[in-house]
Amino acid sequence: MKPSFLALLIALAGVAFNSVHAAPDGAKIFTAQCAECHGPRGEGVPDATPNPLHGNRPLSGLTKYIVEKMPEDSPQDCAGEEAQAVAQYIYEAFYSPAAQVRNKKPRVDLARLTVNEYRHAVADLVGTFRPPLKPDDQRGLRAEYFNNPKLGDRKVERVDQQVDFDFGENEAAPGVGQEDFSTRWDGSLIAPASGEYEIVLQTSIGARLWLNNNELPLIDAWVRSGDSSQYRKTVFLLGGRAYPLRLEAFKSKREKTAAISLHWKRPHYIEEAIPAEFLAPRRGSEIFVVSTPFPPDDRSMGYERGDSVSAAWDEAATFAALETAGYIAAHLDQLTGSRSDSEDRRAKLHDFAVRFVQRAFRRPLSEDQRKFFIDRQFDASDDPAVAMKRIVLLTLKSPRFLYHEAHGGKFDAFDRASRISFALCDTLPDAPLLAAVANGQLETRQQVLAQVRRLLDDPRTHRKIDEFFHYWLDLERVNNVSKANDLYPEFNEQMVSDLRKSLDLFVHDIVWGEQSDFRQLLSAEFLYVNGRLAKFYGIELPEDAPFQKVPVDGQQRAGVLSHPLLMTSLAYHAASSPIHRGVFLARNILGRRLRPPPIAVAPTSPDLKPDLTTRERVVEQTRAQVCMSCHQMINPLGFSLENYDAVGRYRNVENDKPIDASGEYETLDAQRIEFQGAKDLAKFVANSEEAHSAFVERMLQHVVRHPILAYGAEQPERLREHFSSSGYSIRELLVEIVTTTAMSSGKSPTVASAN
Repeated sequence: MKPSFLALLIALAGVAFNSVHAAPDGAKIFTAQCAECHGPRGEGVPDATPNPLHGNRPLSGLTKYIVEKMPEDSPQDCAGEEAQAVAQYIYEAFYSPAAQVRNKKPRVDLARLTVNEYRHAVADLVGTFRPPLKPDDQRGLRAEYFNNPKLGDRKVERVDQQVDFDFGENEAAPGVGQEDFSTRWDGSLIAPASGEYEIVLQTSIGARLWLNNNELPLIDAWVRSGDSSQYRKTVFLLGGRAYPLRLEAFKSKREKTAAISLHWKRPHYIEEAIPAEFLAPRRGSEIFVVSTPFPPDDRSMGYERGDSVSAAWDEAATFAALETAGYIAAHLDQLTGSRSDSEDRRAKLHDFAVRFVQRAFRRPLSEDQRKFFIDRQFDASDDPAVAMKRIVLLTLKSPRFLYHEAHGGKFDAFDRASRISFALCDTLPDAPLLAAVANGQLETRQQVLAQVRRLLDDPRTHRKIDEFFHYWLDLERVNNVSKANDLYPEFNEQMVSDLRKSLDLFVHDIVWGEQSDFRQLLSAEFLYVNGRLAKFYGIELPEDAPFQKVPVDGQQRAGVLSHPLLMTSLAYHAASSPIHRGVFLARNILGRRLRPPPIAVAPTSPDLKPDLTTRERVVEQTRAQVCMSCHQMINPLGFSLENYDAVGRYRNVENDKPIDASGEYETLDAQRIEFQGAKDLAKFVANSEEAHSAFVERMLQHVVRHPILAYGAEQPERLREHFSSSGYSIRELLVEIVTTTAMSSGKSPTVASAN
């Protein structure tokens, strides 16, 4: 039966209606309106929008953002159903974490050791053959006082908290003659961070100092000439380690008075008498520290990565291997427990070589590797010492040492041990980790957890977490801080050094305290201050008070975000900077991506418009549409911290006008949050899933030096949920990150066999 004419008309009308009202094609809209600036697949365009269209907004938030702000010059061109369609296309095609993984699966890429990892690994490789010093809580130096100038007839033995004495014409210790005597301080110097340390010995009497070298004094003023009383030497030390120290001094009858002090200038601090917290009365073994300079590691992704090998880096690795080989040759008897005339010399050196290469490669040697790296070298030389040099050079230039997981086989428990050790301590697996592997005790999640928790208390782990917080808080800025002397005459280098210590003590209190609560880091109502800081920041303490924990007005200070050091570093020479503070909050704290400024604009000087507040100047300066695409987020965040001036002091007035510290933030899911000042800001951040996710990602990047998605598209949300369920424990987050990445079977591509 033929369809009726009416039915045919109705059918055709339906087709026409559906054609007219068909859903918009998001892909076509993107190609027509977005690809010119963002690239055909959202990969970015260098001269327009260089960052790829990747993010973590939910679809609803992305849609709202496009409706309100895209295209930047004409948002009304993409609205309604078209905006929804293009948002869905962008989200599913390349924006969401799942799409990113689908399009280009992130992986645990092949990576060489970073410079920091190389130095720590070589130090522990050589340290394998020396007795370790087990850390304890004893502080100060073991002191001996003798009743003659020749270190004989000991009268007193005690622990001195510091070496900072002006004996004058008095006894150095009870029962010790005041005319002539001698002293010896012995123990270890604890380096909290890696870097150059200037060691300063101030003495009016004969003295000599050994540091990390039991044979050659670092400073020898045993026979003083002229009026010299101050001696300086600079050494590079690796953080989280204790170095053997011995200081001897004597006074003869011809010297009327006696005074001696041991000072240092550690990285980013001013000179001071070495505090007791960095001295220990037990003496450790000498630590080999590679002094060869390396080119800096790549930090373009926001964390140090060993992803490139330049000619300069390869040359540095060669010179470092030569330096290490020379050191081992010079200390061969001590390291191997043999003498050059011993009958078992060759056997002991062979045993040393096997242990050395196995420790360097982080796994047992195959028969072929043993022949290549060890046996052939001994066969090629009649001098075992020469063979050892060749073995050290071959080992330290081998990809099996220089790269992570470069052995060419399947991921196994030895790789797992390495991931744990490098994640927490930046170095080779220690003896307990290797023993766990050998005994089959590093296979399950619970076994891995046990080893991770064991290493939490290692000083090298504390050092690495200290470095993370310095990186998260962008404290490199502090290195260049200076303030207008006419406005802040009391703010000097001493003040900056004190503020550094104040922040370090604050962070350490939170992170290694009982709760380790991230929210407390953001909202704590206390500071660590000494008398100088207390006076400057209006806190009641005696001027000579040592550092101590003091409560602060919760309406004026709220956790780390309002710490005076952070506020000082995020400010100009003579004025606060809402822009610097807003950028920091957006990027570091909330994890938002910001484009580089489209045009370079110098900040408006307060002198040009002295009647305006800082907030008013910033509003005027960034009013242009080309600026507001980013500053509509940056400025309101930064304005919330306007109660803090250029040196981090709290204020209510600027230029005789009340401070306006109101701010706001639009979340990834398009909710508008308003806050009034630092306390509201801190409360929002402490409970913000965006801030939690950003913190999780930053910590993982710093610890394992790989992107979070390399361990699976589900990891960002899974780790954030674990962080939440642990009560936002920073330590538990660290444990979970290391455990998760160690248990992951993701394997980096291998390099060619070292053979």
